[in-house]
Amino acid sequence: MRFKDVFSIIGPAMVGPSSSHTAGAARIGRAARQLLGDGEAANPVEALITFYGSFAATYAGHGTDVAIVGGILDFATDDPRIPDALNLAEQAGMSVTFREGKGLYPHPNTARVRLKTSSGQTLEAVGISIGGGNIEIVEINGFRAKMTGVYKALAIFHADTPGVIAEITGRLREEHSNIGYMSVDRKSRSGDALTVIELDTDITEELLTKLAACPSVQSVRVVDLTDS
Repeated sequence: MRFKDVFSIIGPAMVGPSSSHTAGAARIGRAARQLLGDGEAANPVEALITFYGSFAATYAGHGTDVAIVGGILDFATDDPRIPDALNLAEQAGMSVTFREGKGLYPHPNTARVRLKTSSGQTLEAVGISIGGGNIEIVEINGFRAKMTGVYKALAIFHADTPGVIAEITGRLREEHSNIGYMSVDRKSRSGDALTVIELDTDITEELLTKLAACPSVQSVRVVDLTDS
């Protein structure tokens, strides 16, 4: 990847010790939490976290465990509560389980996060920490995706129907929203699909209302890691 500035190498303002293993992990956890939804009803009561590669080998020593749980609690990378995240998760009524994964994984620093709410709603995301606190979310609920966290992003779950992408981008045009990057994946022809859009512009309530009103759209999630 091309580094934009020195902070792309040394990482963001953070609770250490490692930009890859703590800051990156916190941002993966935070993205997963925001993909689950907003509001008290979307608070997770269970978190199953599977680490792969270097994450699996060193997560306790490098603070990856407390960082990713801090992210699930929606803490930014520099939040001083991160070292106490496991205790805070327990106090919030969230059970946390860590596993060391085996088999193929997309990057040496990979985490799979599965969250569940009290109502049974679930979210599963796979994130990779690529250095300097930078991440990519590469899978969401079984869909291939690409979400970097550098920009505000929309995860739009919808049916795979003709014209749905035109409907979505039409709503963005109406709100003068500029697309920085977009990825689309589907599970089957005419089945469920996911569109991930990173935007250069703010995500307004008007835009979310218009997107939710599209006939083929099932749900819309906002991920905003721009302050971490």
